[in-house]
Amino acid sequence: MNATVISKNTPNTMNTFADLGLSPRILRALEDAKYKTPPPIQAKAIPLLLDGKDLLGVAQTGTGKTAAFVLPILNRGAARIEDSQPRPQPKHGHALIVAPTRELAAQIADSIRTYGKHVRPSVAVIVGGLKPGPQIKAMARGVDVIVATPGRLMDHMSTGAIKLDQIQTVVLDEADQMMDLGFLPAIRKIMARLPRDRQV
Repeated sequence: MNATVISKNTPNTMNTFADLGLSPRILRALEDAKYKTPPPIQAKAIPLLLDGKDLLGVAQTGTGKTAAFVLPILNRGAARIEDSQPRPQPKHGHALIVAPTRELAAQIADSIRTYGKHVRPSVAVIVGGLKPGPQIKAMARGVDVIVATPGRLMDHMSTGAIKLDQIQTVVLDEADQMMDLGFLPAIRKIMARLPRDRQV
């Protein structure tokens, strides 16, 4: 992966959300949430992600990192709506977000619903500590975004309840923490099941 790396030292040239090139549907949700100016991680990351680049972003918790990767995913979903493209096939998703804990996965899913209120993406939260049945049911029709912890995702992949061969975008949130928790072997297996032509 040849990724662009951004950090607090990367220059920022975008001053408003409208400057970033986001869909009017997304801009309306941000306006509803009273967001006016993108923080640096969003201003730097979003244009690169909308351009299809692979990206490694370094930012502290609470700096707007989640929206930096969620908004481009939702923007792609808005384009699908406007072009009347079909929804994902059963057991598949268009985007995969992998997080180290179920609490973080739930927070990410809440952000997707908030920022995507005018796009109305389908989201499946695939985490351990909960019954697998509802998760399998959620994936049965296919979803726009899968938000998952590595272990439970691997469980569902092994039974065929989740298929990753149509994923277009994958996000490894808090990747350093996932490595510290020993998830590297699982991450490698997940990445190996993704299409070659995907954005990371």
